[in-house]
Amino acid sequence: MYSQVMYCLDRVPAVVAKKPELKNVEPFKTVLSGNREAMAKFTMKDLEKILAVTLTGMPVDEFNAEVKKWIESAKDPRWKRPYTELVYQPMLEVIRYLRDSGYKTYIVTGGGQDFVRVYAERLYGIPPEQVVGSAGATKLGYEKDGKAFLTKEPKLLLNDDHAGKPEGIHMMIGRRPYAAFGNSVGDQQMLEWTAAGAGARLKMLVLHDDAVREYAYGPAQGLPNSKVGTFTPALYEEAKKNGWTVISMKNDWKRIFAFE
Repeated sequence: MYSQVMYCLDRVPAVVAKKPELKNVEPFKTVLSGNREAMAKFTMKDLEKILAVTLTGMPVDEFNAEVKKWIESAKDPRWKRPYTELVYQPMLEVIRYLRDSGYKTYIVTGGGQDFVRVYAERLYGIPPEQVVGSAGATKLGYEKDGKAFLTKEPKLLLNDDHAGKPEGIHMMIGRRPYAAFGNSVGDQQMLEWTAAGAGARLKMLVLHDDAVREYAYGPAQGLPNSKVGTFTPALYEEAKKNGWTVISMKNDWKRIFAFE
């Protein structure tokens, strides 16, 4: 599951404390119960309800402070380590290599733009203005003393996934990438658009096929299916047909995390 969704689930008790009318309303009631098996059965509509109340309705500065506080203390339930330590070492290496070679690097994510911007510079050396993600609306308001502030609104401006990724890149960056890296069907159109550019273009996909050191899911290559980060056989075939490089975590990465 995406770390941002884990953040949202952790935020539900605080939100319900401010809005007690949600206490006995699903899916919030199930989240408060702590029943992970029941939460695993949430539909996308359930998750959207949770995201709507935990990611909006507060000033941008307050949201940033809450995310920063969470990201510094939250730990993954499997590794018992901070999420900030669960960064792919090969990803950091290729980012460093590209920057040393004169390229500018961006994060283009289906996750929340504001959420990722909080930690992107510290973890990846990528500043907030070089993070393109799913973005919600904001509204300008004023304090009693006239100080201006922005409030996060429950309105989606850009769904930075699938076709939304090249659209977001064009809108936020204005240039076609020379190299693009993905790991799911949500990245397919971004790689297709990158490949359509003139000259040499690098297109790469990471296949999560290491159940021991990370996870194994696809369903490409006979791996288990997944609702999150789906890598279909059709995507695998398109990669082979178009000369995209598919990276096997199991066979190609000597080390996945820095702590190994």
